[in-house]
Amino acid sequence: MGSGAGTSGKAAAGRVVLLALAAGQFLMALDSSVMNVSIATVADDVGTTVTGIQGAITAYTLVMAMFMIPGGKVGAIIGRKRAFMIGSVIYGCGSATTALAPNLPVLLAGWSFLEGIGAALILPAIVALVAGNFPPERRPAAYGLVAAAGAVAIALGPLIGGVATTYFSWRWVFAGEVVVVLGILVLARRIVDAPAAERPRIDLVGALLSALGLGVFVLGVLRSGEWGWFRPKPDAPAWLGISLVVWLMLAGLLLLWLFLRWEARLVARHAEPLVDPALLANRQLTGGLTMFFFQYLVQMGVFFVVPLYLSVALGLSALATGARILPLSLTLLAAAVLIPRLLPDASPRRVVRLGVLALLAGAVLLLALLDADAGAEVVTVPLLLIGLGMGALASQLGAVTVSAVPDEQSAEVGGVQNAVTNLGASIGTALAGSIMIAALTSSFLTGIAQNPAVPPEVTDRATVQLEGGVPFLSDAQLTAALDEAGVGPEVAGAALDANAAARLDGLRAALAVLALASVLALFFTRRIPSTPPRSPAP
Repeated sequence: MGSGAGTSGKAAAGRVVLLALAAGQFLMALDSSVMNVSIATVADDVGTTVTGIQGAITAYTLVMAMFMIPGGKVGAIIGRKRAFMIGSVIYGCGSATTALAPNLPVLLAGWSFLEGIGAALILPAIVALVAGNFPPERRPAAYGLVAAAGAVAIALGPLIGGVATTYFSWRWVFAGEVVVVLGILVLARRIVDAPAAERPRIDLVGALLSALGLGVFVLGVLRSGEWGWFRPKPDAPAWLGISLVVWLMLAGLLLLWLFLRWEARLVARHAEPLVDPALLANRQLTGGLTMFFFQYLVQMGVFFVVPLYLSVALGLSALATGARILPLSLTLLAAAVLIPRLLPDASPRRVVRLGVLALLAGAVLLLALLDADAGAEVVTVPLLLIGLGMGALASQLGAVTVSAVPDEQSAEVGGVQNAVTNLGASIGTALAGSIMIAALTSSFLTGIAQNPAVPPEVTDRATVQLEGGVPFLSDAQLTAALDEAGVGPEVAGAALDANAAARLDGLRAALAVLALASVLALFFTRRIPSTPPRSPAP
């Protein structure tokens, strides 16, 4: 009887710990999507432009990317539980600052800096705390639920932001985050933090090199849509005739190479590295990290493309758009939770491959169903498949990466893992966006050039003016712009037809790239182990 009570108590404590960690992951991911539907409203409220708010979102991503690896090491130094709780407090202060922000500088301080620093402490700690609080056989389910919480936050973000902005204020979203942080701090008291065998030291030079390398590379990726990937857009910065994006990405890669060389030097001198370069020779770890990269690349690309189709091409409200994305959340949660529970002995490699194939099938099906006469219902089945694929990957990859190393390196792996997912998410969004705009521009200019209703001089002028890229506009937005420009009804009709066709071409091009990324991911699944992890690596 006593044994049963003890087992029941441990299970209850495990559920509380899992709830705290999943809630932390949910909050970190929520900020990536919750304000996307409310950017114009937030800009008006704090007296800035849409570009200013987009810059704040970019800065949040940059801060996370720069400090993710050092954040994992800090957790190893001060304790993972303490890092998780301190990060939560910092994040809560950032949310409170954002909720009360009267202007853009205060918004940047709260949303971009404080929340970014908090996330850089919290996310690596979550990876390590799952490893420290659950036995190996329960980790796939735990990691699956935590990862699913993050993906569901991204899916629900537009719905939550739409409800808050429509019926209350966008500020209530961040005020609500403060309440959630308080709840996390209460639940986190049940988390167990295994003491470190020895107190490690932080490598300041390595921290600086990794932060600069990741930050510069991600900055280049995030600016690709505005500046151009290779050929600079009009008025965009360039050097030697090449977009500054290329040079930033090359500089970031060079800094990361210097970082790895510096870490190898520390290891050779028997000093404490920020990240042991030997980790990159671990086949299982690099396989898991590569799959994380592709998962987040495809995931964030989908979350970029589908809301655009629903809200701009079809004109759905933020609430209706969020509701249409819900099927993805349902299958994602179901797969992430049920696969480890119902198939605990399933081959991780097989589950990951099936997950990637589900992502591919969803992207290809959506690509095939997009049509000028299609309605919002066409996204349902593809999103069910994509959610199933995301959930399958989420159910395996966390356990795969952490089981590849001893438990004392779990925080280190957590920092690298979240840096990789951040890179994948940034590249996925930027790649989908830039490919979509490039295809949209080409299709739109071809459409008006081939339309006899559009005079040649108008076509020539449009070609010059739109060289930098055609914006993704709804019919209502384009009609208002044409009316303001005093365009005649015949030319306006031709522009509307060309825009409608070009929107679909742009969306299809972006989905095709995401499908291609899914195919590429299949080539790396051989590095995923074929047997479930049962114990930490020796």
